[in-house]
Amino acid sequence: MNLENTIGLGVAGNFAGHLEQAGEAKDFLKVAVKDAIQPKAIFPFYVPSEVLAERDQFLAAFPLSSDTINFPNDADNLQIEPEVALMCEIQYDNQQVVALKPTHFAAYNDCSIRRPNARKICEKKNWGTNSKGLSANWITLDKFEQGGNLDDYHIACFHKRAGVLNEYGIDSPTVGYSYFHQQLLDWIVDRMNHQPDQDPMNNIADLLARANYPTQAVISIGATRYTEFGERNFLQVNDTSIVAVYNAKQYRHEQIVAMAETEQFAEDISALVQKVK
Repeated sequence: MNLENTIGLGVAGNFAGHLEQAGEAKDFLKVAVKDAIQPKAIFPFYVPSEVLAERDQFLAAFPLSSDTINFPNDADNLQIEPEVALMCEIQYDNQQVVALKPTHFAAYNDCSIRRPNARKICEKKNWGTNSKGLSANWITLDKFEQGGNLDDYHIACFHKRAGVLNEYGIDSPTVGYSYFHQQLLDWIVDRMNHQPDQDPMNNIADLLARANYPTQAVISIGATRYTEFGERNFLQVNDTSIVAVYNAKQYRHEQIVAMAETEQFAEDISALVQKVK
């Protein structure tokens, strides 16, 4: 997959309680939602374009890595955000998005700087090369609807420092997402076409046009809740971040913990192990 030609988008607020733990719920107070569990917005983390507005030019830096996190120069409150990412084909009609077709999924780390005064969500997301995490092990989706293979998967997250492993995210089933399957896709399509450049949000339709209407998107669909340790502890240089998306019908959580200890995962697990440098 040539990810450098693929737009990168994320979903904010698609797992109950995460925004409150991250101290970001107040960023979305002015964002209107139709129901209490609806996600808040989508945001760009990578836009393959040479004609971005000056304020958005940082989004042209390719941020994805499967093994490294570059520690930012201007912040020390950096957190892992364990998620599932979908590889999606984008279908257009008359320069409007009409459908998303997910084909694969993988473990994702929407690594984020906690910037309370950031103007936009995206300003916490891309600080250059190796600022995001994406597993090299994509798993083929049979269908993105109820009963599909992704429904059997869980998201686990760990932090290791000086050889000591801690659980950073609460082991969570993918079906725990607030919006999932076609409901999620329909909502994302609507936001791609109609989300305004307002408060923490970006106008995604404008970014798609500036990227010459890319045909693929990597879409991270929301971070899970933190453990007490994850909520209170931030990444430091030489730490290791681990996100694993695994089939809970084939593996017990204790087996995933054992693999995280050795940083060696079975081939049918989408694992993401990143060293902070």
